[in-house]
Amino acid sequence: MNNKFIEELSLNNWQPLSTIHYDGWILRFADGYTKRANSINPIHYSTCDLNYKIAECERIYSANCLPAIYKITPFVHPIDLDKILESKDYSLIDTTSVQTLDLANLNEPTLNSTKIVETVNAEWIADFCRINNVNDQNNGVLERMLSNIKTKTGFISLYYEDQVIGCGLGVIERGYIGLYDIVTDLHFRNRGFGEQMILSLLKWGKANGAKYSYLAVVSNNRPALRLYSKIGYSEIYTYWYRVKDSKTY
Repeated sequence: MNNKFIEELSLNNWQPLSTIHYDGWILRFADGYTKRANSINPIHYSTCDLNYKIAECERIYSANCLPAIYKITPFVHPIDLDKILESKDYSLIDTTSVQTLDLANLNEPTLNSTKIVETVNAEWIADFCRINNVNDQNNGVLERMLSNIKTKTGFISLYYEDQVIGCGLGVIERGYIGLYDIVTDLHFRNRGFGEQMILSLLKWGKANGAKYSYLAVVSNNRPALRLYSKIGYSEIYTYWYRVKDSKTY
């Protein structure tokens, strides 16, 4: 499977609140919650004058009280867009590793203190926002985004002594389960809970037809990289963001 396919899945399964298709580029909007859902994705051929188009995208995002953010993958059009944006004083931030895993020889989880529901609910949202320090302003945005996902979803909660200490999301499409928003309570990290939660979520994905998995992790997140490597994930490509006003992020 080619890497662009994985990028397509990631666009489908982390849904914004609205999109604009502009001359081959996909402009995503979600009231500022996460760069992935509020960025310009230039993945199809562009025909307009590029300087005009970049200025117009800046105007559109500014009108929505957002900075102009470009997600720069190996699939951008035009291929020299990253250098062009750099020349226009766009800063590079958050280099990210996209990784995949074959589920054929998946290890069995040894903890069974997990619960997976297939529709997002207020309880999961509250636990996730508490653990991941999502502010109240974004709670409703997150719930609307997750409700927009149109493929099969699994919302996992990991319990320890009747307390939820970890949350995550798996989305299944075309034989792949994508992992999103995997987070463990700060006070319970480095104790193997994250690995058990991921293995449980992947087991659910496999039972529901997934043969492979993918995820994205920021390249300077050493603990997460070690964890995913231990499970068996390996990098297939990287991407980063170009931001007009890096102070916003």
